[in-house]
Amino acid sequence: MGYKVVVVGATGNVGKEMLNILAEREFPVDEIAALASRKSLGTEVSFGDRTLKTQDLDTFDFTGWDIALFAIGSDATKVYAPKAASQGCVVIDNSSLYRYDPDIPLIVPEVNAEDIVRYKNKNIIANPNCSTAQMVVALKPLHDRARIKRVVVATYQSVSGTGKEAMDELWNQTKGLFVPGQEVAPKVYPKQIAFNVIPHIDIFLDSGETKEEWKMVAETKKILDPSIKVTATCVRVPVFVGHSEAINIEFEDFLDWEEATDILREAPGATYISRIRQDSTIENGLNLWCVSDNLRKGAALNAVQIAEVLGNRCLKKG
Repeated sequence: MGYKVVVVGATGNVGKEMLNILAEREFPVDEIAALASRKSLGTEVSFGDRTLKTQDLDTFDFTGWDIALFAIGSDATKVYAPKAASQGCVVIDNSSLYRYDPDIPLIVPEVNAEDIVRYKNKNIIANPNCSTAQMVVALKPLHDRARIKRVVVATYQSVSGTGKEAMDELWNQTKGLFVPGQEVAPKVYPKQIAFNVIPHIDIFLDSGETKEEWKMVAETKKILDPSIKVTATCVRVPVFVGHSEAINIEFEDFLDWEEATDILREAPGATYISRIRQDSTIENGLNLWCVSDNLRKGAALNAVQIAEVLGNRCLKKG
């Protein structure tokens, strides 16, 4: 027997990708519902070789459903996630709303799958920020070997992390720059994103860092190890999909770059990691370059992997 699964926000980039990955990975689904806001009611979305019509999130009854994958903003999640959880459906939430709640597990399955049992606290599991998820997958096996003391990371984040409107803005600005008189003014971003980089993701905090940078610090500590010191600089780049990170790591013990390469080659979930090399400016340091699809591992894939762990470890069917 399989599970009754709900995808909330099924018409968005991440929601569509969740449906694709559920089908691609043959997640055991007995019944599936695609939910969206009322303005998108009846929109058709794909699930494998099936076509689903979206249902109204506002009136949906989650009673009897097993798992709900949420891919909507924090404001809407604040309304509907507690409703689903109170009706017995386990929520896996992609927004930032619950990531820092000490009672709610923040999960990257390759890193801290054992924490998933804590979902029972509130019937909610949080999915981490896209930039954090790809980094901790790379850090975990190295941390197990040599204990990480400090991480300095600079991110190069694609516009799909902001959403479809940002992707449209990059596309239209790029076209407009080649046609005199058809330039497109920035609306999604504070500056033109086409042929530009913007060191500004999310709001600025009193500390001078952006909230995106703060998220990477707080989430890495919660997922991997609270003793690790992390500092981040997060930058938006004119790329449609895919986040890149330049990561500098200081360890307690020496780790040779060749051994690190062997470790990461065998590590579960490690995607595109290269430029692994010794940092000669500190006693026990490495540099590496890490790339991931932010719509997949940074969001939809990680959420589905959480659902798989939840099913295997906690929810028994049949």
